[in-house]
Amino acid sequence: MSRIPSTIIVHGGAGDIPESRVPLKIAGVKRAVRAGFTRLALNGNVLDAVEAAINVMELDAAFNAGYGSVLTSKGEVEQDALIIKGSDLNAGAVGEIKHLLHPISLARVVLEKTPHTFIVGSGAEEIALEQGMTLVSNESLIAPPAREALQSYLNNEAAGTNELGNEKGTVGAVAINEKGEIAAATSTGGITGKLPGRIGDTPIIGGGTFCNDSICGASATGLGEAIMRANLTSRIAHLIENGTPASTAISAGLQFMTDKIPEADGGVIAITKTGEVGFQFNSHRMSWAYVQNNELHYGIEHGEDNIEPL
Repeated sequence: MSRIPSTIIVHGGAGDIPESRVPLKIAGVKRAVRAGFTRLALNGNVLDAVEAAINVMELDAAFNAGYGSVLTSKGEVEQDALIIKGSDLNAGAVGEIKHLLHPISLARVVLEKTPHTFIVGSGAEEIALEQGMTLVSNESLIAPPAREALQSYLNNEAAGTNELGNEKGTVGAVAINEKGEIAAATSTGGITGKLPGRIGDTPIIGGGTFCNDSICGASATGLGEAIMRANLTSRIAHLIENGTPASTAISAGLQFMTDKIPEADGGVIAITKTGEVGFQFNSHRMSWAYVQNNELHYGIEHGEDNIEPL
């Protein structure tokens, strides 16, 4: 059996990303994937790797996670996150988080410190306090682009357009080590203008995030309602399990979703049990980056694959 190269891939969200934000997205996913790979190379811990990568993006206002999360119709941040360990399928998920900079780290606490899988709202934040995490004001999580996006949404609603925001900047990461252990994680602020209390696909296992060492790890971004209804990452994993190459499986899963739900779009990253990397999107753009064999690959446009030394 050939050696599995330690690998990590991240995405910074899909959608109608304007030209002005492209450099910020590219720089952010490159920083994140380097941080994640540094942790992966240090001790091979795949949970550490995906958490570290996502923590970087949760600090970056270019992404819809942590600081910079988009706002509900009432102007508040409400975040969802999920992290999964593929060896035993153990997972931690949180939803409706209003006072944490790093919801992915709280999701890991749920995985490692509780007997539960999915905890939401004040109950999840109480666990954060018990574990020594710092709660912050909701206001401190709001970046200027999020305010602008909500105002644009409200203006469109007043004009009768009433469409949810198009830039789904959800962040995600998947990592595999040389032993074939996989972890996957996703973190998001949701969709601009969502109703308070709405939970998206991100913390739904098999919806926005999937991980099983015998198949693959995957993280999705896009219209959460559609991703959940299509069981997108679970569908993609089933195709990979039956021999479909990773990127082909992702394209097929996205096509299924769009055929059933025409207004839907999005993207997915994945790593298979053999270390094969896959990424595809049917939205306008999706920022992504991965590290494998001492090379850093990245892109945001369709068909793009830029390479530079690690």
